[in-house]
Amino acid sequence: MKRLLLLSFMFSGTTIFAQVDSLSHEMNLRDKVLNDIQNNFNTKTKSIDSTVTTLDKRLSNLDRSIAESKDAKDKADKLAQRLQAVEEKQKAIEANELNLFQANYQSAMVNLVSMDREIKPLMLFNSTKAFFNSLSETGNPMNYDGYTKWYNQYAAFVKEKKAESPVLNVTSNLLSFAGNFTKGAPVTGPITSALFSSMTTYIDNIGKKEKALKTQSEEMLTLTMKISQFNYDNDRIENEWESITAELQDLQKKFDKSLKENLAIIKTSPADFEANFSKENDAEKRYQYLTRLRDGAAKFVAAERDQNPKDWRQKAYIQMNDVQSLKQRFGQVTFRISQNLLKYKELFEKYKADPQLGSRIKDLEIKMKELQESFDKTFDPLEYINSANRMYKV
Repeated sequence: MKRLLLLSFMFSGTTIFAQVDSLSHEMNLRDKVLNDIQNNFNTKTKSIDSTVTTLDKRLSNLDRSIAESKDAKDKADKLAQRLQAVEEKQKAIEANELNLFQANYQSAMVNLVSMDREIKPLMLFNSTKAFFNSLSETGNPMNYDGYTKWYNQYAAFVKEKKAESPVLNVTSNLLSFAGNFTKGAPVTGPITSALFSSMTTYIDNIGKKEKALKTQSEEMLTLTMKISQFNYDNDRIENEWESITAELQDLQKKFDKSLKENLAIIKTSPADFEANFSKENDAEKRYQYLTRLRDGAAKFVAAERDQNPKDWRQKAYIQMNDVQSLKQRFGQVTFRISQNLLKYKELFEKYKADPQLGSRIKDLEIKMKELQESFDKTFDPLEYINSANRMYKV
């Protein structure tokens, strides 16, 4: 089914392995490391700001002293001190820029690798089966009382009389093309016009003495038409799942690529990451591992500045943009999923008062509520988008 295929692509990665911590614990773990990054950034920033403030005062005092000095040697000495203070201030400014860039790339790294475990599609995947199975059953007239027996009678009539009527002959050929009679009535698509026409012919050929059969047949034809419309309306929702699935497949590829590139940047192998994070169930060990990855990201930025002074920001900057884009896109696609799930509410409102479909629609509403609650507990699309927008310090 399209929906099940869709949900299996939701960054499943290594989430197929048993994981004992809840999603909230996973998010708390990520936030704990991000708070560590923030606290470290704040401490360094405070120290650097204090240094800059001290140097600014020193420069002001030197400027005043130089302006007031009448002694050439004293003035030259103070000018030398001023030059040294300017150089120290420049180093402090550069240290502040390094501190900022390290914190941002660390944040990107932690957010990226955390996506491997914090997004749990299987929670949603498992809960969808009952709903979508019931949805398919609702759209199959064979699941309604008395329909199978009546349909077999109608099918026998089509086979018997197809040589006598072009409409019945066409219907027989189309039904054979769509699938044999035992698979049920194909109640969507262009074939339905021939189906309804042949069903009408069958009803017209029922003898006057068979009033009960004629009444039942009219009810079954009405049911078939209603289900056909129900499936048509449902297919409009289904079409959006195809687009969402394609988006998630593309997102999965970009996530895998970004993860591979960033692990390589900090000289960490995929096997090491899988063993120590993806498959690791101990939260404390995962926290320690995230801390090591974070430290690796900071060291990389510092090394780049030393080895490539001109373009040291470039490599990490590209990765930071990619990670932010991934988080934004995932938030957007989960928002699309949430909105598409809401469309079922409109669908059910249309049919739940119907005497033939109503009881099944009410059952679907219950399962839909469970699915929506499961989705809402697992994902918060708007928060995902908002957190992506405020990932980095400026």
